[in-house]
Amino acid sequence: MLLRAWILLLVGGMSIFLLAETAKKDFTPMQKKWWAFQPLQRSGTPTSIDALVQGKLKDKGIVANGSADRVTLLRRASLVLTGLPPTPEETQAFLTDGSANAFEKQVDRLLASPHYGERWARHWLDLARYADSEGFKSDETRPNVWRYRDYVIRSFNSDKPYDRFVKEQIAGDELYPGNADALVATGFNRHFPDESNAANIMQRRQELLNDVTDTTGSVFLGMTYGCARCHDHKFDPILHKDYYRLQSFFANTRIEDHAVLQSSAERQGWQAAYDAWDAKTSGIRGEMAALTEAPAKKILADKLQKFPEEIQEVVAMAPEKRNAFQWQMYMKVKPQVTVNEKDAAAKLKSAEAKRYAELAASLKEFEGMKPAEQPVAQAMVDHGAEAPKTFLLKGGNHDNPQEEIAPGFLSILDPTEAKIPTVAGAATTGRRSVLANWLADAKNPLSTRVIVNRVWHYHFGTGIAGTPSDLGLMGERPTNLPLLDHLTAQFVDGGWSLKKLHKTIMMSAVWQQSSEFSESAAKVDPENKYLWRFPRRRLEGEVIRDSMLATSGRLNAALYGPSVFPPLPAGVETRGGWKKNESRENADRRSIYVFVRRNTRYPMFEAFDMPDTHESCARRNNTVSPAQSLELMNSAMVNDWSRSFAERLQNDQGVSRDGLFDKAWKLAYNRTPRADERTAAADFLAAQTKITGDEKTAFVDLCHMLLSSNEFLYLN
Repeated sequence: MLLRAWILLLVGGMSIFLLAETAKKDFTPMQKKWWAFQPLQRSGTPTSIDALVQGKLKDKGIVANGSADRVTLLRRASLVLTGLPPTPEETQAFLTDGSANAFEKQVDRLLASPHYGERWARHWLDLARYADSEGFKSDETRPNVWRYRDYVIRSFNSDKPYDRFVKEQIAGDELYPGNADALVATGFNRHFPDESNAANIMQRRQELLNDVTDTTGSVFLGMTYGCARCHDHKFDPILHKDYYRLQSFFANTRIEDHAVLQSSAERQGWQAAYDAWDAKTSGIRGEMAALTEAPAKKILADKLQKFPEEIQEVVAMAPEKRNAFQWQMYMKVKPQVTVNEKDAAAKLKSAEAKRYAELAASLKEFEGMKPAEQPVAQAMVDHGAEAPKTFLLKGGNHDNPQEEIAPGFLSILDPTEAKIPTVAGAATTGRRSVLANWLADAKNPLSTRVIVNRVWHYHFGTGIAGTPSDLGLMGERPTNLPLLDHLTAQFVDGGWSLKKLHKTIMMSAVWQQSSEFSESAAKVDPENKYLWRFPRRRLEGEVIRDSMLATSGRLNAALYGPSVFPPLPAGVETRGGWKKNESRENADRRSIYVFVRRNTRYPMFEAFDMPDTHESCARRNNTVSPAQSLELMNSAMVNDWSRSFAERLQNDQGVSRDGLFDKAWKLAYNRTPRADERTAAADFLAAQTKITGDEKTAFVDLCHMLLSSNEFLYLN
């Protein structure tokens, strides 16, 4: 029998960040000395990004590129910070600004834009494996999970300190009770793919715990914890028991898909309205429930048949007799065995069915009294103050438990058990609060470096350490550890501000240099590891789509709200459904608001390397493939946006052909065309007009070409 009586362990030990050995494991000298586990090395003398990068380049005998031109700089800054190209007006304002801090003012403007949060939330959602659906065969919709996406956007826009951001996602419900944002934030732990109709509830529980453990380890610590699920990590100092020490912090969590987001006053008002409706309708509803009681029991019995005997016993058990583990089993199986009264009513016959219909009609008369549904979020919370025990699982097998494991951190950093405070009358175990505080501790050598390295990665396409979620022995070593430590120390000392970190990076000569190729530099550093030029790279599919919408004049810049459903190409079907009648206005919203169905990635995004949302993605592939060209050539939407782009240009009466070319190039590339480009465009129009018989149609083809060009698709 796998069900056991579980007790809450009170364990001791303070979280410290000193290298240590455990009684059972002697780590290798290399593991003990590995850079990622050492305290931050703070420079005793003032330094900067440029000084540290130039020092490496000088050692290699490489001369760095000079600064990029102003148009390139502004376009680069806009796409990096907001995911949108600058407007012609913004470009002109920058070009005519002769002040010494002209570029700094542009950086400040972009960081203050609400589109900054949309751009950088996309990076975080990749890490959080965010999706609007469950995954697996049914791929059911998660109707309120979009609130987490909006939480992330708002957090970045407000420059929420990163340590607070971490704490909210791991333990927002515990650390900040009554705070709606903090409750929504725990959705980070809810984003696992889930076979919600699984019959093996105990296996399902373990798979979800594994996902949360793996994701927490990789996203916040940059460690491949998942490799220690079945045995000690083959390379990194992550013990088999360390995996379950981390997992133990989450042992008592449960899905809460109806977490109410109203304030205390709002709840009181709602409850008063509900109580009034309840008093008026209790008699009617009571009779309806009595009529459906027998068929409901029959439906419940049928639903229970697929579950193991011990799960059926848990469902039938009196609530006060369930222990912590049994409560978890019950809460996981509850959605599958809950009987909808309408389903039971459908089984009624003759007089009973007629009476039920009469009662339903009477109940409908009171609809105006019933308050609207409360706003809810999909979150992860603790189920009470007592946690099920955690065991080391032999081979990672949930039905092969070995020794009991208490919450704890990486043994090489702190081999002691985590100290979980005892709080009288607490509604939770408090375990995740302890973990959250450890992850957000300024002395943590992993979590602090990880986020700074991630930000650098998204700016340059490659982190200072090239594997952002693997700082271990098999990951890429930092090309410039003093630079990473310098930025990390500055980040922590500066209040964990991501916007300050962005600005520090962008005001450096390293970030502002051109992307021009240098044959001599490439001979020494062909992969540009030491940053002698700014790395040119293709934009993500979401940025390409948003930039096309903006250039065509179609972008709907509305912020926040439920996900939207742009049209799918003919023949694309989705299990779980796709809204077919989305308005054009909603369909033209930014890509971050496009519904993410796990088993059917949006075709344009999939062509441009959108990650698989079943797991955390630290760095996207950056491929160049025929499928991308075909998507740009044949997509009905890209063609539609090209028509809108052409209409936007041709709306101005009395503009010469050269004037139209100027406007087109300024909208697409933020510059005027060169003489050879004017000639090529005129020749193209003449040739296409002969084919189409209409210069307006030919102009659409010209706009289509501009939107599909490398200059438009690449960050230069």
